[in-house]
Amino acid sequence: MPVISLKNKLFGFIALMKLRVVELLLITTVPTMIVAEEGLPSLWLIIATLFGGTLAAGGANAINMYIDRDIDKLMERTKGRPLVTGILSPREALIFAVGIEILAFVWLWLFVNFLSAVLATAACLFYVFIYSLWLKRSSTSNIVIGGAAGAVPVLIGWSSVTNSLDWPPIILFLLIFLWTPPHFWALAIRYREDYSNAEVPMLPVVVGTKVTGYRMVLYAFQVWAMSLIFVPVADMGLIYLISAISLGAMFTFFSFQVMLKPTRKSAMRLFGFSISYITMLFSLIAIDQLVRSGF
Repeated sequence: MPVISLKNKLFGFIALMKLRVVELLLITTVPTMIVAEEGLPSLWLIIATLFGGTLAAGGANAINMYIDRDIDKLMERTKGRPLVTGILSPREALIFAVGIEILAFVWLWLFVNFLSAVLATAACLFYVFIYSLWLKRSSTSNIVIGGAAGAVPVLIGWSSVTNSLDWPPIILFLLIFLWTPPHFWALAIRYREDYSNAEVPMLPVVVGTKVTGYRMVLYAFQVWAMSLIFVPVADMGLIYLISAISLGAMFTFFSFQVMLKPTRKSAMRLFGFSISYITMLFSLIAIDQLVRSGF
């Protein structure tokens, strides 16, 4: 059995956390904190919240990779993951995942607040038990329901500042919850054969790409609606309003393209823009709030 270097082990643990996915989750956290503060929160609170959020989301991703190690080796997209290549053992991965999840809870409790720690842990448990262990391999609603875990960072962002929850973060939670299916289904269209080979009932595999495209459009309209509802709920200004209208129109347009011509190219175009959509929308939430608060 070949000896794995410490460096490769380290990179393996980092890969378990799926930091590129975590980065997208954290992009939604800071703007929500800015709206909650009605200005810029303290730098320490931002760092503490982001660090705890990174550990919590990374731990959930690592546990998911531990659970999915049998199907990951069947899929082209995931066959390079550390539990498939043997860089890490399942035992090492699970100990690491649970360890950083515990650390995340303790960190957020000590340096942010108890509510934020509970929300982060609840998101992990939901992702692991509802999505990974139950829905992913049994239902076409897997990513629809399971995607709720990825929407929790906005709740954590709000609670980190206020130690409470309110309607603005709930609207943002719903926005991300509704954004997740078209975002992920676009990727599932691109890797439809992978999911079929692994017998994972992603929507494009079960009902086909045409029906999936139609549902993506329906979700895009709902995402657009939520982004506009956020204006009166959070008392947003003109910068955000114009941005929400424009970005929502583009997101819906790309979804229509998938519905009309559900190819890998159109799906990946939507997938790429969906990431830009969330990044730009939340950046403009922050900019709008900071401009209005006179920062």
